[in-house]
Amino acid sequence: MILKRIPNLRWWIAGLLATASALAYVDRQTLPVVIGEIQKTIPITDQQYGNLQFMFLLAYGVMYIGGGKLTDMLGARWGYFVIIVWWSAANLMQGAVSSVFGLGVGLFLLGLGEGGAFPAAAKAISEWFSAKERSLAFGIFNAGSGFGATIAPPLIAAIVLRLNWRWVFFITGATGFVWAVCWLGLYYPPARHKRLTDPERDFLTEAIHARVAGSPRLSWTDLFRLRQVWGLVAARFCSDSAWFFLIFWLPKYLADVRHLNIKSIGYFAWIPYALASLGSLLGGWLSGYLVKRRLSIDASRKICLGISAACMPLSLLITVSPLSVTIVFFSLAMLGHQCWSTIMQTLTADMFPSSSVGSVAGLIGAAGAFGGMLFNVFAGALLTAYHSYSIVFAITGLLHPLGFIIILLVVRKITPVIYLKIYETKVAPI
Repeated sequence: MILKRIPNLRWWIAGLLATASALAYVDRQTLPVVIGEIQKTIPITDQQYGNLQFMFLLAYGVMYIGGGKLTDMLGARWGYFVIIVWWSAANLMQGAVSSVFGLGVGLFLLGLGEGGAFPAAAKAISEWFSAKERSLAFGIFNAGSGFGATIAPPLIAAIVLRLNWRWVFFITGATGFVWAVCWLGLYYPPARHKRLTDPERDFLTEAIHARVAGSPRLSWTDLFRLRQVWGLVAARFCSDSAWFFLIFWLPKYLADVRHLNIKSIGYFAWIPYALASLGSLLGGWLSGYLVKRRLSIDASRKICLGISAACMPLSLLITVSPLSVTIVFFSLAMLGHQCWSTIMQTLTADMFPSSSVGSVAGLIGAAGAFGGMLFNVFAGALLTAYHSYSIVFAITGLLHPLGFIIILLVVRKITPVIYLKIYETKVAPI
């Protein structure tokens, strides 16, 4: 049987990855959006809510590491399939629980699945895209998360109003199984993909050979010897702490402080996520544009990171503004973060070989998840003690600039790491 060739197949794959990212963010936004409805049958305090997000992020961080290693072992095709089947089953499970403990178990299992998604996507993009296109591909993938978070509030609100909150978990969980089947049918590495056209195969050949040549698989011991890894880990720990607070607490903030009901939350809460999706595309496009204008990879990535970090202090103004202006500041902060996130994900493919991209992305993503995990518990404790969001938003606004300073001082130049020195001398360039 002769399979029909698909022109520009790499961009179809980027779109499929973006769809998975959208599903992941719909799934993880379900609890924050329906928390008010759940509290009508399952009492949940602010501290318990922070602890629930702790459970998700704990598993998410652990699986970010394990998922990256799993993807390097199984390959992007089967690694991503296993990951999304797991998290979709966990999401279905949450619709059947009747206690805070049950929600915690469901969120922990969901985190175990979703934690592997971003390292798997990083590996797939590293296999299919050259340096000139890589940031845009990551931007498309990352835009999926913004799109998923955008449609989540109105979609979830509509399901709740017509059915009930349990059906939100059932419907969104089942959708992941459909995606998994599509993924197996479409994705293979480019070197053996039967639907790749000859012109695109020729276009990718040079990039593929460049990625494979001289790219030994690095162990975690080797990775931990690199100051570049430590710098990216520290920067992501800071920035993702802010991001996870914003996405998990936005609906609750609108309900608790601005006194919006589920319908009104669905009306307003999608706007910041729409801007987040735009930030992903903007960051990916701008960095790629600067490279095409003959700026170095180092300069183009740092310019985008610096602009992104400069947007985040706007979150300090959220609590002192009218609702309409608050939504604007939320939106600009989320746009800035997703622009930042796109470039941070691109750096793994810029600096490390394809054989180790999954592991590196896993370590860095895990740091971000652990940062978010600790910050969510910290935020819950602060809100319980002081009943005010002001200090939490103030801290949130300063974390990305701190991460940017770490990149400048520790990572320094964004360029491929010299692996040969590690393997010849077992001494990393720290």
